[in-house]
Amino acid sequence: MYSCLIIDDENRSIETLSKIILTYCDNQLEILGIANNIEDAYPLILSKKPDIVFLDIEMPFGSGFDLLEKFDTINFQVIFTTGFDQYAITAIKFSALDYLLKPINIQEVKDAIAKAIKNVESKNVSNNFKILLESLKMPKNASNKIPLPVLNGLELVQIDQIVYCEADEDYTHVFLKDGTKKVVTKSIKDFEELLTSYGFFRIHHSFLVNKTFIKKYTKGEGGTVMTELETEIPVSRRRKVEFLQWLNEL
Repeated sequence: MYSCLIIDDENRSIETLSKIILTYCDNQLEILGIANNIEDAYPLILSKKPDIVFLDIEMPFGSGFDLLEKFDTINFQVIFTTGFDQYAITAIKFSALDYLLKPINIQEVKDAIAKAIKNVESKNVSNNFKILLESLKMPKNASNKIPLPVLNGLELVQIDQIVYCEADEDYTHVFLKDGTKKVVTKSIKDFEELLTSYGFFRIHHSFLVNKTFIKKYTKGEGGTVMTELETEIPVSRRRKVEFLQWLNEL
């Protein structure tokens, strides 16, 4: 049996989540306590030592992120719960952490719990909270800097300077406008989820390209794209039609 805490200032959300856990996960997860703000949550986590914490992002007198910054080491799984905040969700996704979007969905709760329990069993405590907290400190403006987890730490890069990304097994090579390349310890799928809303398209299973830097498209079975870096990138045959439609959108 694993243990959890629910940190949320909305009683309706607490009731919904508690009911789902008790109905569908009662043989896996025990609720040890509830807190409505970060001041009560911090000592509760220290005393109860839960395996999993369901953490609301927006609360009075401090956010869920403020709570996490109180800990030198985070040795529990976190499942964020939030209303629609695209900025926060993008940061959470890029950090490979889990979240539930309110109103809370039963299947999503079950999936998130299963994933968290698997991480508890394998003692896989995420070290990505630093990436998340760095992302959230960036200003919400057009520069849109993101922290890239490179081999020797974190490097902040503006999204609008990324020309394309190339997959390399569990790594991704990120090619920038100035001709430099960053080797990032995240998969290209992670980048696809993060960057699609910023004008990027997965033209091939190994390549994600920024429309801003597409110089030319050449016809073919799938065709090829020439970037402003003079790099020729293949377009997969199955993505060709969707890609050309996307390319012609204003």
